[in-house]
Amino acid sequence: MDHDQNFKNLILDYPREALQFFAAAEAIQVNPSTRILPIREEQLKERLGERFRELDVPLLVEWPDGRRAALLFVLEEETEARRFSIHRLAHYCLDLAELFATDRVVPVVIFLHPGRFLTQLTLGGDSHRYLDFRYLALALFRIPAHEHLDSPNVVARLNLPNMAYGPEEKIKIYAHAVRGLLELEPDPERQLKYLDFIDIYTHLDDNERIIYQQRYAQEAAVMSGFAERFTQQGREEGRQEGRQEGRQEGRQEGRQEGRQEGRQEGRQEEGSTILMHLLALKFGPPGDVIRERVQQADPDTLILWSERVLTATCVEEVFADIGDKAG
Repeated sequence: MDHDQNFKNLILDYPREALQFFAAAEAIQVNPSTRILPIREEQLKERLGERFRELDVPLLVEWPDGRRAALLFVLEEETEARRFSIHRLAHYCLDLAELFATDRVVPVVIFLHPGRFLTQLTLGGDSHRYLDFRYLALALFRIPAHEHLDSPNVVARLNLPNMAYGPEEKIKIYAHAVRGLLELEPDPERQLKYLDFIDIYTHLDDNERIIYQQRYAQEAAVMSGFAERFTQQGREEGRQEGRQEGRQEGRQEGRQEGRQEGRQEGRQEEGSTILMHLLALKFGPPGDVIRERVQQADPDTLILWSERVLTATCVEEVFADIGDKAG
């Protein structure tokens, strides 16, 4: 099971709610007026190098009124605590701080399973301490689930199965997670998507699922109706391959041709926005020539140029492939 990808999707789909739950102490000032910009991991690979240096989801939070400097949240999910490296996290945060020329960085690590992990890194000699690094450690398995049963935060409700509760409460926890999904997420496709998330982390067996359907008949009927509708649609379009594919992949592949052009435009718009932001941070506001070239570039070119921002010493190096000086 790719838990990293599950949590990456969750954070990208619900960035505001994720910050409010995973980093509550630092997210107090994050309000509806703030802008949250995901900084895609792919744009950092060239700088970070080997796979073990790739982390999950950096989110840049900006206040439009300018009263506060932008705040960079670095969220990482760790399934097994023994695999966590505080040195790796510190190195990654320093790289991002240098890239964005900021000292406002909040590292957050979400631990899914019990285990031992360091929470502080100190470097120094006999006389002085030269580096003191800490991060927000959110151990989901230690959080009492009963404290979040009726939470208005969809990320908290979806993670109820990952929190602490007794075996006899398993079906109740599942029911509150599903009810929260129905109450807080109006989009049927996302409801189905995150029903899978709840199923994965609750692990109801067949007997427990029957008991749930008996005790919580209304919610069970609603979710079964969504599942059946999308499963049938997947079959009709020739893309249904089993129950899991019908629920997770069938509806995506079944709409791929119809939405391909829209997604392409969305990728291009997102890539343009991120590249312009990176250019402005490192080299100052881009000129009209650069702005026009960025707007006309395809998504793959935008990713290439975004990666070059990380190592370029001048704006010309970013656009070296266009054959002349950028202005």
